[in-house]
Amino acid sequence: MRKIRNGRRILIICCLGSLLLSCKQSKQPQVIDSDCAGNTKFLIGCGIYDITGPGAERGMLGYGMMDQTTAGIHMRLRSRAFVIASPCNEQRVVFVSADLGLLFQGVKQTVVEKLQQTYGDLYSDANVLLSATHTHSGPGGYSHYTLYNLTTFGFDPQNFEAIVEGIYQSIVRAHENLAPGTIAIATGELLNAGINRSSEAYNRNPESERRQYAYDTDKTMTLLKLMDSAGHDIGMINWFAVHATSMGNDNHLVSGDNKGYASYLFEKLKDADYTEKKTFVAAFAQSNEGDVSPNITDGSDGGGADDFESTAISGSKQYEKAVELYDQANELLIGGIHYRHTYVDFSNVTVEPQWTDGDSSYTTCPAAIGKSMIAGTEDGRGFGKEGWTLTEVQNQWGVFLANPVRSPCQGEKPIVLETGTKKPFPWTPQILPIQIVTIGDLALLAVPAEFTTMAGRRLRKTVTKGLKEFGIKYVVIAGLSNGYGGYVTTKEAYDAQHYEGASTHFGPWTLAAYQQEFHRLAVALKQDTSVAPGPTPPDLSDHQIDAQPGVVYDGKPVSKEFGSLYTDADSAYKRSETVKAVFWGGHPRNDLKIQSTFLEAQMRQDTAWVTIARDWDPETRYMWQRDACPPTFSCSLVTIQWTIPTNASPGTYRIRHAGNWKSALDGRIRAYSGLSREFRVY
Repeated sequence: MRKIRNGRRILIICCLGSLLLSCKQSKQPQVIDSDCAGNTKFLIGCGIYDITGPGAERGMLGYGMMDQTTAGIHMRLRSRAFVIASPCNEQRVVFVSADLGLLFQGVKQTVVEKLQQTYGDLYSDANVLLSATHTHSGPGGYSHYTLYNLTTFGFDPQNFEAIVEGIYQSIVRAHENLAPGTIAIATGELLNAGINRSSEAYNRNPESERRQYAYDTDKTMTLLKLMDSAGHDIGMINWFAVHATSMGNDNHLVSGDNKGYASYLFEKLKDADYTEKKTFVAAFAQSNEGDVSPNITDGSDGGGADDFESTAISGSKQYEKAVELYDQANELLIGGIHYRHTYVDFSNVTVEPQWTDGDSSYTTCPAAIGKSMIAGTEDGRGFGKEGWTLTEVQNQWGVFLANPVRSPCQGEKPIVLETGTKKPFPWTPQILPIQIVTIGDLALLAVPAEFTTMAGRRLRKTVTKGLKEFGIKYVVIAGLSNGYGGYVTTKEAYDAQHYEGASTHFGPWTLAAYQQEFHRLAVALKQDTSVAPGPTPPDLSDHQIDAQPGVVYDGKPVSKEFGSLYTDADSAYKRSETVKAVFWGGHPRNDLKIQSTFLEAQMRQDTAWVTIARDWDPETRYMWQRDACPPTFSCSLVTIQWTIPTNASPGTYRIRHAGNWKSALDGRIRAYSGLSREFRVY
């Protein structure tokens, strides 16, 4: 930390008139848009679109495990978009919750560019808020910054384009579905859904501060119920702080984890149809989950027999609370829509004394990572395996220091990687966006980081105080939004240098810098003044390298066709049993099947086959593996599993697999399909 001693500070206040004998600090007037006073009417549009990336041989993002690569699909990933406009002041905002590990700046930049190509200046950085659910079971390689592409061997344009296009399409759908409506809000406590995985660091915070709260994690779920002018349900958004790490670091199937599962349940309750442009959309969005784990049993176990069951347990808890709050929600949001957005270079923020120790100013530091980050967390180990020394980690990766260094600015952090000073470009972003969006009397604080419990509480308190006179009643942290700059913890917890402190990139005064800069946005909102856009973040899209080869060709045994059976299903199953069929197939990267499916469980009804489950339903599994199969040496075996629901109707069923294969002769990609035998369910 760089300390700046202050002399006696003189606050210069404008005096009104030459007869004023003493200067007093004047209270800023309350600025609330008079046209929106008492307003409860909005224009609301909801949209959802598939963002599932490569389902095979692509490194996954979240745990930092090089050997954790995709090998199938548990559930599809989706972007859930909401466009909300207030006719009373002609302002609008976009909120997106995407089933992603992180929301990188390159994604936000490209999505906004596409929106502006379509809609002109109607949408911009300032009024578009993109947020990630933080699933650790999605493919990576979609950042423009080196650190986050290490486990994926570089940038993956296929995944990046799938994510950008899917988010864009979800917003387009929401825009096209805009119609008059109202928004009701409800809050409530959800207990036994998360634990503080870093309680020792949390307990470093002042006892007097900790006594203000009943728990060491935030238990409040805040929910919005979106209705059209006739009172019909059209959508739901809630924010609840818990990591999406019910699926562990040995999982290889793409999954939305507990938040994706909860969204699926709520959307199923409301008869959502993912193939339709207009349907009910339910977002289980992320908040200040930095130190909150869903693995409540012993810090690494979510209570299920396996990761899939743990995901269902955690997701069901969030879903059930959301249903309860949704049914109770009757308080309408009141007011208009406002927003403020700016970019901040967090590597060099001078933080004033009111946000530090009350005596001195300090500055933040160029981004750096501490050694505890390498080990990972109780949810799952990271770049190094248990028992490894730093030398072994350095030998594996070649980028981390075997002998940590110290920096006066970074304080207690033993640095193993200085990402902010890498050339020609930093390995992690330093110019980051911050944003406040108000919808009626609700304020969303869009933070490009993972805030811990107490860090989030302090930031909320800062902004709540600043916006109280603006008519704001509810303040929510929208975590992992618009970019990603690591963790943010309190200085007290930072000094403990657990995983969260080691991952707080900009030093011990990072939270204080966020408080200061968000306070400035809040003041601008309250005073109805504009804010400077801040420094322009670099566009690194032309500086990306993908070191992983694509699909060269697909092979098959000479006597087989693509879609032929390797192992057929059995002839009959009881309900709750699992059907399994294995096919000779193609590589899933040939066609991601966006808005489609690699599998169908079908039931015969009269003379027709009706699809009752697809690869986005959690009772199914699409699993891919490579098979040598000489002499072609490039075969794919595709395993389809369907666990029959206990309420399935007795009858005749079959499994259908659809895929694409790439020719070694002409390089063309062609479609294929295959069927299991018909089997009876009783």
